[in-house]
Order: sequence, then C-alpha cells, then structure tokens
Amino acid sequence: MFSINEFLGQPENASEHGAMVDHGLELVHWFMAVLGVGWGLFFLYCLYRFHRSRQPKADYYGVQNHASSHLEIGVVIVEVVLLVGMAFPLWAQRVSDYPTGDKVVRVRAVSEQFKWTMHYPGQDGRFGLADAALITTDNPLGINWDDPNAKDDFLSPVLVLAKDRDTIIRVLSKDVIHNLHLVPMRIAQDAIPGSPADMTFKPIKTGTWQTICGQLCGAGHAQMVGQMEVMEEEDYDAWFESKSPLPEADPKLTGGEENKTASL
Repeated sequence: MFSINEFLGQPENASEHGAMVDHGLELVHWFMAVLGVGWGLFFLYCLYRFHRSRQPKADYYGVQNHASSHLEIGVVIVEVVLLVGMAFPLWAQRVSDYPTGDKVVRVRAVSEQFKWTMHYPGQDGRFGLADAALITTDNPLGINWDDPNAKDDFLSPVLVLAKDRDTIIRVLSKDVIHNLHLVPMRIAQDAIPGSPADMTFKPIKTGTWQTICGQLCGAGHAQMVGQMEVMEEEDYDAWFESKSPLPEADPKLTGGEENKTASL
C-alpha cells in the first residue's frame, strides 16, 4: 500500500500520528494516479478520434450522454470522503486534544530571520516571563531573568525531545511570518508575530533530523535550517538536568507542596 510513497521518496515517519498522515497521503497519491492515467488516456483518445483527417467537419452538438458528469460527481465524492473521513478528524485531534501532565515535554520555539531559538522551562516546569523590551544581544528572547519562574530556564539552538513522550511546542516569531516544519513528525505550524500557536505530537523514534522554515521569510530563507534530536527518555532527562540542575532544598521552607504544574 505504501509503494507510491516510497517511490516518491517519502521521508521516514517518527511520530505517533504520522502513520495516519502517510496513509491519507498514500490514498491521495493513488487517487491522483488513477485520475492522471484516466484523463491522459481520454486526452490521447480525443486527439485520435477527433483529428481533422477523421473529423473534417465540426460537430456543434457535442457529447450527448452524461458520462463525464457522472465521473466528475464520483471525483467529488472521493474528495469529500478523504476530507471528512481522514483529514478533518486528524486536524481536529491535532488542534484540540492536547496532552497534560508532568511528563509532557514543553518548548517555546522562537523564530527570527534566519534562525530558531528553543526555550525550555527548566525543572520547575514553568516558563519565565518574556518582554520584547528586554531583548538584547545577550538576551535574544527578552526573558525577564528576575522572574522566579525564569531562574532555571535555558535556551538551546537544537530542538531536543524525548522518545515516547508527548510534546507541546509553542511557536512564536520576533519579526516576520515563519513556519516550524518538522517533516519526520508530519507536522508544521506558522509562526506569526503577536499570535503564538501550539503544536503537539509524540516522537516514536530516536534520531537527528533537520528542521526547516516552511514560509518564505526573506533572502536567507533557504539557510533557515535547524536541528531536531530525539533521545531515549533517560538520556533526555540527563540532558535536561545538565542544562537545568535541580535547586538545592531550602531548609527554611516548611509546609505545602511545590506546584509542579507545567504551563506555557
């Protein structure tokens, strides 16, 4: 069933929902192949049948049956089935069914001409406040480091994720419209200035892949290539702790549980 995808060089899938995306794409490829061959043969038939040597006088009455209308209706029905039966449900799941819990990997992916910067919330699971007025060369995302939630935050040029753990990425832009396109994860999201948007998926393979910008964003658009690395869960935890060590316990603190709820 996946021979057409393989023939066309479909990149490997590394996400849980990617199989459904590939299945839908395969159906579309088969459908377009049938249409292409069918209409191509019909075109060749018309060239032969209505060549001037065989049809010297024009026929002003045209086709008298409704075969073409029936074919067009059939094409519309197949397209509706693909949209309503596969595309819409998958889209709805991607934009409404967001995972929750302490195990969810949360990242802010901030774009600018022509690079991505990944912002991780640290061990407390909370992102520090950011303000465009605080952006400097040393603070490219304008993070308010005086915010208690920002004390353990850290930045990374590489998008590092954990295998078999749900991921939520909030995509933002500092300048023009970009697009975080993660081809192996079969997902992409526009980065629109002033309009943060979330994307969610679950990696199911370890490896290293490129991330690309899926929107023409300027003269350096072609060079806006990043890197995504998916690690085993224990390796990811070790990497995460190396970037954001657990704070030492304060003996003066008494009572109450630490709020470990992660939020973007």
